Amino acid sequence: MSITGTIDRPMTHDPQKQAPMKAATSEPAGSASPDFTTTGAHTSRQNRTREMQLIPEAMARAHMHERLREAEAQRPAERLLAARRMQRRAERASLRARRALAMAVMQ
Repeated sequence: MSITGTIDRPMTHDPQKQAPMKAATSEPAGSASPDFTTTGAHTSRQNRTREMQLIPEAMARAHMHERLREAEAQRPAERLLAARRMQRRAERASLRARRALAMAVMQ
C-alpha cells in the first residue's frame, strides 16, 4: 500500500497539483454540497498572495508617514529652541554693550 501524501505531510503544497476535495463516501448522495472545485480557492489564494506581497510596502508607507509626522511635530520645538538661543546671545551682547558704555562714561 503506497500512500502518496497525508493531511499533515502532503506531497505538494501547490493547490493546482492537489486532487480536488470530494464529499465523504459515507454521506448519502445529494446531502452535501457538490464536489469542491479549486477555482474559487485559487482566486482567493492569488488575492491573498497579492495582498501579502503588498504588506511590506504598506508598512513602509505607514512608517514613513509616522516619521514625517514626528519631524513636523519637532519643527516648532526646534524653532523655539533656536529663538531662545538667539535671545540669550542678544541679551549677552546687550550687557557687554552696556558695560562698555558705562566704562567709557566713567573714564
